Amino acid sequence: MDLRAALTAHRLVAIVRGDDPDAALRTVLTLADEGIELIEVSLTGKSALTVLERARQALGPDQPLGVGTVLNAADARAARGAGADFAVTPALGGGVGAAIEAGMPVLAGVLTPTEIVAARGLGAAALKIFPAAQVGGPAYLKALRGPFPNEPFVPVGGVDEATAHAYLTAGATAVGVGSPLVGDAADGGSISALRARARSFRAVAEEFTP
Repeated sequence: MDLRAALTAHRLVAIVRGDDPDAALRTVLTLADEGIELIEVSLTGKSALTVLERARQALGPDQPLGVGTVLNAADARAARGAGADFAVTPALGGGVGAAIEAGMPVLAGVLTPTEIVAARGLGAAALKIFPAAQVGGPAYLKALRGPFPNEPFVPVGGVDEATAHAYLTAGATAVGVGSPLVGDAADGGSISALRARARSFRAVAEEFTP
């Protein structure tokens, strides 16, 4: 897949992690049903690869599904085997190159200008600023865009509706959203509340959709 184009088109990556695999699967399917096009299943969730496999079977080949918290080559190979279209890493490491070799574009975790340069050298498709909220939020993104005006930045970490809007206004290609969107749904919480949050976040993203 063309991850950069997908991020530009949809502006939002939903991050699903939970301790209840059935609830996590329901969460993924609900997000897809609400029109959230880019969904990442984090390997830190229970039975994450099984959740991904089941989601792939239910949604078919056209729904972009990613695997997050890819740390090494074994994670990358397992993600690809489970049907992932793209990989997301929290930092630079062996998982970046291995995922690319396996045919998956990578949203690579970076924080500093040095890491941005390194990630691009490794072939990352897009750059995950993480943890975004702890390093200055939208102001930090704006500062990075000075020397890196054309890089596809995706802030992740503490992104609620208001900060999602602020990041996108500041030039983020997309935002990655976990608990402010998913809430407790992946642990068995309310699906109706998840639907409401999904619609709110999607409305923010659609303000910036080309």
